[in-house]
Amino acid sequence: MEASAQKHPKYQIDIEGELYPWDAATITVEELRELAGYPPGTEMIEVDLDTNTEHTLTDGEVITVGPGKGFGKKILFKRG
Repeated sequence: MEASAQKHPKYQIDIEGELYPWDAATITVEELRELAGYPPGTEMIEVDLDTNTEHTLTDGEVITVGPGKGFGKKILFKRG
């Protein structure tokens, strides 16, 4: 059972409404761009869906990912 659990991604990253599987507890801005297929240098913004606040991410910034949809902070990422 443990082996099959390791095959499934632990997290889902929401980038402009599209969910992407992710296995690590953190993600960098560069990894966000790569995951979504955006070119390097594309501005990325973190949106907290509970408070509707936005934070422009900087290159090299590391974001902690919450577990599973519905259990972690409601955050999505978008291009600037």
